[in-house]
Amino acid sequence: MKTQLSETILDTLELPVMEAFYTIQGEGFHQGKAAYFIRLAGCDVGCHWCDVKESWDATKFPKQRIKDVVAEASKSNCRLAVITGGEPLMHNLDVLTEALQLKGFKVHLETSGAHPLSGRWDWICFSPKKFKKPLPGIYDFANELKVVVYNKSDFAWAESFAENMREECLLYLQPEWSKQHKMLPLIIDYIKDNPKWQVSLQTHKYMDIP
Repeated sequence: MKTQLSETILDTLELPVMEAFYTIQGEGFHQGKAAYFIRLAGCDVGCHWCDVKESWDATKFPKQRIKDVVAEASKSNCRLAVITGGEPLMHNLDVLTEALQLKGFKVHLETSGAHPLSGRWDWICFSPKKFKKPLPGIYDFANELKVVVYNKSDFAWAESFAENMREECLLYLQPEWSKQHKMLPLIIDYIKDNPKWQVSLQTHKYMDIP
């Protein structure tokens, strides 16, 4: 019954998809793994250094049936799907995650935590942003905390979140790409002094892949 109900919903529910592509996960704990990315359009967080600002306005992208989104994902060789944005939690993701999992996918989320959590996840990367405060409900579910370091003050800001995370949550500091040469040495020194943290790099940019 659960599968039949999902199939019926899949045929009618839609989401604004900016792009979907098969690539290598470049960041965090799962970096280096083959992954199918589904980038949903729409974001009200507004990071000034965002490299996909074209995703912010969901009205610019036609909605796609969840059935079709999952069918395209299933053509890839992997069974790891990453839902990203934009800010994907602007949309209810219950049906999308269920549909992907019914097809054998492990489903990962990349979110700022600024909207209520929906969907059933195998992994959640929580990356808070200063431009829109995250909701505290994300703290109990995140598997990794990834803080983008743009200024020196971001280290103290990162610690303000780390103290609220579950003990098993992995902690990552990631240099903002345009300032990596300046911030990465500071991150390295900080982690040597605070070894609970790890370095996350945008390795997909080094590899020149999506």
